[in-house]
Amino acid sequence: MSARLNIFAIPSAGKVIKHITSASKVVHDSTLPVTTQHLVTLRASQINGCGFCTDMHSKDAVAEGEDWLRLNMVAAWREATCFTEAERAALELAEEGTRIADAAGGVSDEVWENAAKHYDEEQLASLVFLIGLINAFNRMNVLIQQPAGDYQPGQFA
Repeated sequence: MSARLNIFAIPSAGKVIKHITSASKVVHDSTLPVTTQHLVTLRASQINGCGFCTDMHSKDAVAEGEDWLRLNMVAAWREATCFTEAERAALELAEEGTRIADAAGGVSDEVWENAAKHYDEEQLASLVFLIGLINAFNRMNVLIQQPAGDYQPGQFA
């Protein structure tokens, strides 16, 4: 399987990816726990059906010390006992932020307030940008049918 479009060979696409990746680096370097970042990007990628990002973010998480069990439980985080209350709040925010079209009001006040109990404003801002960025990456990869499975941890670092 190959992608519909080789975005790495198109100069203007490369510029866009460079800017989005730069924004992602700012979020990665923020005070938002990296473990939380991995869980959020994985969950949004699962919801969006982005195999490439699911592959990438799960492998990067393991390479940075995350446990496979927790990653396997992300899809069923509500029933899983291996996540902290803060991680659960971030996963819930990621789900509502990813499924905006499913809720007439977007992200509910309850979900936002729960996240705000666990994260300061800097971390909340990072969560907002992380959710927006991963959704952008997911949509681009799904549109071009970017193949999944061959990613190597840190490949784009």
